[in-house]
Amino acid sequence: MELRHLITLKTIVERGGFKKAAEHLGYAQSSVTTHIQELEEEVGKPLFDRLGKKVVLTHYGERLLSYAVKIIELHAQALNTDDEPTGDLVIGISESLTIGRVPPILLDYKKSYPKVNLSLKSIENYHITSQLQSGDIDLALALERENWSLPEIYCEKLKREKMVLISPPEEDDHRTVLYTERLCSYKSVFDEYLRSKQIDVKESLDFQSIEAIKQCVRSGLGISMVPYFSVKEELESHKLKGEEVAPEHPAIATFLAYHKDKWLSPSMTSMITLIRSHAENWI
Repeated sequence: MELRHLITLKTIVERGGFKKAAEHLGYAQSSVTTHIQELEEEVGKPLFDRLGKKVVLTHYGERLLSYAVKIIELHAQALNTDDEPTGDLVIGISESLTIGRVPPILLDYKKSYPKVNLSLKSIENYHITSQLQSGDIDLALALERENWSLPEIYCEKLKREKMVLISPPEEDDHRTVLYTERLCSYKSVFDEYLRSKQIDVKESLDFQSIEAIKQCVRSGLGISMVPYFSVKEELESHKLKGEEVAPEHPAIATFLAYHKDKWLSPSMTSMITLIRSHAENWI
């Protein structure tokens, strides 16, 4: 039993005949007749009484019509539901982005699409491919080297981040450097900068987060390199000193990533659109 046959049945009743139904549906009248004949063969009962030029539903036709209307409505509802963002959406996010980049996006998304069950997961960049392949996350927002790419993963560079060398507000200890252990891309970019500036490093310490690094730099423990957006408030309030890294040095970029074979659901598509919109205004 095909949906188009049920639509034909319903249209015949609504339009008052085979000819008018054919005109409305854009079919030849013979096609409409064939649809009904095939339905009658399938149910094994006549659906219409042909009373001269007039057709009237039989008892069996009335029963089938009631089901046909429900099936057609359910089909339409299923299509309409697919157009509206709903269901679960899991986003993997690099820890640093939760400081300034991500909160406004999440706030706007929840206001616009309240039917989406949004979940966040902290990601480590070297696990992104496996997490996207397994479906553990649907989308990723990651901080990586600006030439970052992965096989099978769509990687879109949203913004090349301005990097700053941060130091304590009252001291200039360039002998101890603070790295972010989880983000190896930071470490490699920082190391290249230190070599280019011929900065003598006495020792280094690894930390789990940007927030921990900021607090330790502020206390005078050492220096570090971070994206400008993550320390903007501290620099403006003079809680940290910052030296902008020249554009010719390697840098970090914020990327949007998802698996190339992933079906982009309405919830994913709406999130991608919103992320791109916000990225246009990032400093």
